[in-house]
Amino acid sequence: MTEHISRIHRRRFLKSLGYGVAAVGPVHLMTSSAMNRSKREFKYDIVVYGGTSAAVTAAVQTARMGRSVALVCPDTHLGGLSSGGLGWTDTGDKSVIGGLSREFYHRVWLHYDTNRAWKWQERDDYGNRGQGTPAIDGDERTMWIFEPHVAEAVFEELIAEHDISVHRDEWLNRRNGVEMENGRIKSITMLSGNTFYGKQFIDATYEGDLMAAANVSYFVGREANSVYGEKWNGVQTGVFHHGHYFKKPVDPYISPGNPASGLLPRISAAPPGEKGQGDKKLQAYCFRMCLTDHPQNRVPFPMPRGYESFQYELLLRVFDTGWRETFYKFDPIPNRKTDTNNHGPFSTDNIGMNYLYPEASYAKRRVIIREHETYQKGLMFFLANDPRVPADVRKEMNKWGLAKDEFVDNAHWPHQLYIREARRMIGDYVTTEHDVLGKRDVPKPIGKGSYTLDSHNAQRYVTPEGNVQNEGDIGVHPPDPYRIPLGSITPKKNECGNLLVPVCLSASHIAFGSIRMEPVFMILGHSAAAAAVHAIEENCAVQDVKYQRLRDRLTADNQRL
Repeated sequence: MTEHISRIHRRRFLKSLGYGVAAVGPVHLMTSSAMNRSKREFKYDIVVYGGTSAAVTAAVQTARMGRSVALVCPDTHLGGLSSGGLGWTDTGDKSVIGGLSREFYHRVWLHYDTNRAWKWQERDDYGNRGQGTPAIDGDERTMWIFEPHVAEAVFEELIAEHDISVHRDEWLNRRNGVEMENGRIKSITMLSGNTFYGKQFIDATYEGDLMAAANVSYFVGREANSVYGEKWNGVQTGVFHHGHYFKKPVDPYISPGNPASGLLPRISAAPPGEKGQGDKKLQAYCFRMCLTDHPQNRVPFPMPRGYESFQYELLLRVFDTGWRETFYKFDPIPNRKTDTNNHGPFSTDNIGMNYLYPEASYAKRRVIIREHETYQKGLMFFLANDPRVPADVRKEMNKWGLAKDEFVDNAHWPHQLYIREARRMIGDYVTTEHDVLGKRDVPKPIGKGSYTLDSHNAQRYVTPEGNVQNEGDIGVHPPDPYRIPLGSITPKKNECGNLLVPVCLSASHIAFGSIRMEPVFMILGHSAAAAAVHAIEENCAVQDVKYQRLRDRLTADNQRL
């Protein structure tokens, strides 16, 4: 068989997205309840679009400043990744996490400070595991590692306490749902027909859909190093900062040593590009699975529809090299559960299958999400059941399964794909690695970050020597915590004067690799709301708010500036 099976899989995937085939008409990610609602109009001071952790903190901060606010989101579950499986928080230096972000982790601590929180495990058995500093910080009354349902409950509690209006399952009409007037957003209309008027708008989605629909400038992919004079952006062939690469030679061909037999699945035939060159590739997405080894709470890994064991043939060759790090990122969270993340050369990251996601229609995004789910569910089923998997790996994998008491309305599977990066605004100020690495002063700071310049792999290719290799995995530590400026969450003034973007903010690919952590998103959501309220009170564009006044407010709110 000489057909390139990996190319066949890619063609099938592209065909399923509607590329190269006749269109069947628009399909939207809406439930019947969303489509059957009567059209209504709503007016608020501030409209927050999105259901992420940043969206929640933006809405809560608005309410605390005495302004009317609506949380309008495609999601039915609030919290994004923080409630979607990412319970092993990427914190960096915890001392710079303040405001509503720190309050969230305090409320998590309050939950676990009770005996009833420990259903499947004694608290003493869990200990105090963490990353550098304790997971449970009694002195600061914070807890940084948690179960998904606990995070979601905290977000819902914050929303309920402030009586915030939440409009769920509402999808922005990205084609013509944004009404502009004199360089400002006047209203946004959903696919349901509902329209939301506001004085200020905040796009707190992972995708930046409102920003894009408002014709604000943005970028997708990796800039060339020459664009901002950076070192760690663009293609990074030959750079291996973590363990997520092929450490020993692995043959990429279906018949080893025979290029005519075709490439194994999930290997690109295209060259990777020159080092430092820009491209439109994205760091890989995955689901952060919540697994458990507790027999009473464990659901065996299901075989997904569309499962093909051949998709994981490359992993067998990795095992043949002696690699045995399958369980290195089964990070323990309370109650004998995990936040399971990508680890190694072939793992949960679905490398190369997300490039179309940021600009895709809702229907095409749904196909991409399903492909990621099939791939990752299939990987776990393969590891637990395929007789070709080494017996020691299969035996250990069969101790694990999905947690029965998590994601109960979604067959115990996370409801949020880890959108590590999508669109990034080109705003008033573009944060680059120079800011993150402390090489220049940052104007008008509204929060701080501290995490590593961190990017997952963006492609898997064949080296000139004829071996398979991954590219794009970067990890560079900032010398100190760094400041994030107001200008990085505001568009250029001539593009929009009443929009703030705390998630798909203005940053280069590699700088975003540090900023893109959930605690930072919550910090920026908080600060975006404060800036939006000040813009209303000062009757000015968000770019023109009086910074000292904003700084005083954020300082009073315990933001760490």
